[in-house]
Amino acid sequence: MARSKVVKKVAKQAEAKLKQADAAFVRVKVAAEVEQSLSTSRTIERVTVNKAYKMYIGGAFVRSESGRSFRVKGPKSTDPEVVNMPRGSRKDIRDAVLVAKNAQASWAARTPFNRGQILYRLAEMMESRRSELAMSLGREGREGREGREGREGQGAADAAREVQVAIDRCVYYSGMCDKLSALLASHNPVSGPHFGFTLPESLGVVGIVSPTSPSLLGLVSAVVPVITGGNTVVAIVASGDPRTAAIWTECLATSDLPGGVVNVIYGQADELLPHMAKHREVSGLSLWGDLGALGVQAEIDGADSVKRVRRYGDADRSLIATEDGARGLGYVEPFLEFKTVWHPMGM
Repeated sequence: MARSKVVKKVAKQAEAKLKQADAAFVRVKVAAEVEQSLSTSRTIERVTVNKAYKMYIGGAFVRSESGRSFRVKGPKSTDPEVVNMPRGSRKDIRDAVLVAKNAQASWAARTPFNRGQILYRLAEMMESRRSELAMSLGREGREGREGREGREGQGAADAAREVQVAIDRCVYYSGMCDKLSALLASHNPVSGPHFGFTLPESLGVVGIVSPTSPSLLGLVSAVVPVITGGNTVVAIVASGDPRTAAIWTECLATSDLPGGVVNVIYGQADELLPHMAKHREVSGLSLWGDLGALGVQAEIDGADSVKRVRRYGDADRSLIATEDGARGLGYVEPFLEFKTVWHPMGM
């Protein structure tokens, strides 16, 4: 009887040890399978998170109100082969003009020194994204081998130079902000016991058709002089591939520039410009490139609301690419008003 109890006890202990051994084997097996699964997953290439490009209106990134888009191509390591870009519509122009109109008074009311600080901050943001802007414009790859094509297809050195000149142009106009009044204001000689002063003031909302080439430097050179004088801007980027302009709008968004001061819409100039030229809240037009009959019609449409229209031809566009091009009062003054104040002279 005692012997049978001992046998049963030993059997139970053996059974328990066998279960523990089976559990340990299972754990080892599961751990091996997990390790194998992880090692396999490490070799699988992850799916790239592609950028969704949007227009920049009112300090926000938005899609076109119409839902339309157009395709651009460019074998770029950070983008798929074909990218959909939002295509602006008449309603997008109206929305952009509205926010630009609402932002204009507060932007013009800032001190020139403060506007200069904000433009310098924009240059800082462009400097921090210098490599991304250059990569967008240029071509990568070793000499003698096929490299990755940039969105504009420039050589790497030319792309880097364009970005550098664009940054320097922002710095230049940041320094001009508080010089405008001293350079353009005047004390007028008048007959009689009066003082006569002429002072520059901002024009209002200015519509811009940016040059197609150089894309980044052209857009910077068209927009920055206009906002230097206290105006707000609605810019149409009508180049074949506006992705570099989209990166620049990200610099605008991360700078201290208030929302609505600069608004950028992608699309076709022949579709969007007539609506902007006829809009009565737009006070001026800055038209770059050879627009032909489209530019002439814009002047005619703008005359109905007494818009100030400035057209820049191929000669002006070629100056943009030079380091000293598109710099000076000649690019700011056309979009300024001049107010003359008479004040009685004390005895």
